[in-house]
Amino acid sequence: MNTSYRFLLNHRLIGLVGCLSMVLWLTASPAVAQRKRIKADSTIAKPGSGSTTTVRMEEETLFAEGMRFMMTDEPAKAIAQFGKILQKYPNNAAAQYSTANALIKTGKTTEAIPYASKAYSLDKENKFYALLLAELYVKQKRYVEAEELYETLLKKGTENVEYGVELAAIYLFDEKPDKALDTYNKVERELGLNEEITRQKQRIYLKQNKIDKAVEEAEKLVASEPGDPDYLLEGAELLIANDRTDQAITWIDKALKLNSDLPQAHVLLADIYRKKGDMARVSKELNQVLSNPNLEAGLKARILSSYVGMTGENPTAQQDALSMAQNLAKTSPNDPKTQVMVADLLMQQGKKVEARDAYAKAARLDGSIYEVWGALLQLDGELNQVDSLLDHSQKALEVFPTQGLFWYSNGSANLYKRKYQEAVDALEESKKLLAATSNNELKKGIEAQLGDAYNGLGDHAKSDEAYEAVLKVDPLNDHVLNNYSYFLSLRKANLPRALQLAQKLVERNPTNATYLDTYAWVLYISKDYAKAKQYLEKAVADPAGVSGTIIEHYGDVLYQLGQPDKAAEQWKLAKTKGGGSPDLEKKIATGKL
Repeated sequence: MNTSYRFLLNHRLIGLVGCLSMVLWLTASPAVAQRKRIKADSTIAKPGSGSTTTVRMEEETLFAEGMRFMMTDEPAKAIAQFGKILQKYPNNAAAQYSTANALIKTGKTTEAIPYASKAYSLDKENKFYALLLAELYVKQKRYVEAEELYETLLKKGTENVEYGVELAAIYLFDEKPDKALDTYNKVERELGLNEEITRQKQRIYLKQNKIDKAVEEAEKLVASEPGDPDYLLEGAELLIANDRTDQAITWIDKALKLNSDLPQAHVLLADIYRKKGDMARVSKELNQVLSNPNLEAGLKARILSSYVGMTGENPTAQQDALSMAQNLAKTSPNDPKTQVMVADLLMQQGKKVEARDAYAKAARLDGSIYEVWGALLQLDGELNQVDSLLDHSQKALEVFPTQGLFWYSNGSANLYKRKYQEAVDALEESKKLLAATSNNELKKGIEAQLGDAYNGLGDHAKSDEAYEAVLKVDPLNDHVLNNYSYFLSLRKANLPRALQLAQKLVERNPTNATYLDTYAWVLYISKDYAKAKQYLEKAVADPAGVSGTIIEHYGDVLYQLGQPDKAAEQWKLAKTKGGGSPDLEKKIATGKL
């Protein structure tokens, strides 16, 4: 096929996807035509208008000025100049055409149509006038009128056959696929086979469920380039998609005879045999790719990744893919893509610890991959590996210092380690960077942890402010209800608010021992010992899941209710559980608070 024709036609097909704007006002040919038209129209002197030469000079000056404004992207001024011509000489086709173009540049498509239509009616031999009017019709979905213009243009001679591409596209917009096919065939008969036209025909045939016709088009491409395996593989993909796997295998085998080093061919065969249940053949095909010394490790990882995408939820296929990836990782230990592949497959199979280690290795090999750090930090959090979370988040921030999620992870780790100032700094940075996010859950999480961190610093005003910010948008947030009410009680501050929050908490979680203890402790600080005892008895009903702190609190309440012996028993039990207050030993020794 003629290369220049292929480029031209491909370009035209690509442009079709937009608004069929095939003509620019600045095209050289129409500009020349416009000048000639001005001169021709100007040979007749108008009454009272002076000599013919003067008229022609006036028109040319106005037109040139209008075109200058178009070139400087000032279409409104151009319209004014062309308007001066049309006011005196309404039959000046070039001025009508140029006015339409200028209106299009200002976004006034509807207003442009009368001018384009007038230009075409004045000079139906000028194909640029026809093309512009057709473009405007298409924009308004007046497909029949646009079709008539293109059909007329094509009838004028084979030199216009390339415009059949636009006509076929309009037929498709107008839901006339058969006419589109006929038009594509006419173009090909005149200009030869074109890859993009062939693909467009295939799409039409597939939509009509004419698989044989679509395959015929693929065969034409193969015949046009018999030494090119790419067309064979594309045809094989078409066959596979339409459940013609045996025929696809034949095409793939032909491609491999042309070039045995075709990774895509082996991946396609692997997928075919996977669907047939022949996993031994799957492994053979993929291992042939993975053992190819001419392919770099990153490409092998991508190929394996594409296969994994085909396997869906097939556990056997996933396990085989994991084994292959692990073998590839052993032979290419310094390739980060391979490590990521292994980590992704481990995650799919729920092996979080191994996946975390693989992501960590990938990050050490190449720290520039944002997704790797994100996955690593998420797994650190899920596995409660706080030291790793702190270390990895700090390293991630060295590479991505403006990523709010990484600051959030760092703040959470510092908070857990009781490094309150570092936690506040990180969380405030995260809050600033994620201010525009629509993830409200994340925003609430940041504010909640800021409440905890500021409380740890003793900055109670900011702590309360952060907690209240969460409750304003989520009044049933258990984390905040629990921590805020408990910290208020420890400070003996705003106890009515603390009671309100803690009561709401236990109403939502009537069997949660920690939350029952929080409410009981707020009651205790409020000196409502009897009610505190009721809730603590619910909390310690199942001793197996109760902490030493809760049991110690129960002993404190019993003491306040005048039962020192029973209180001492609970304090001793709390000691065996562990986790009591620093005063627990003294309480046991003295038998007093």
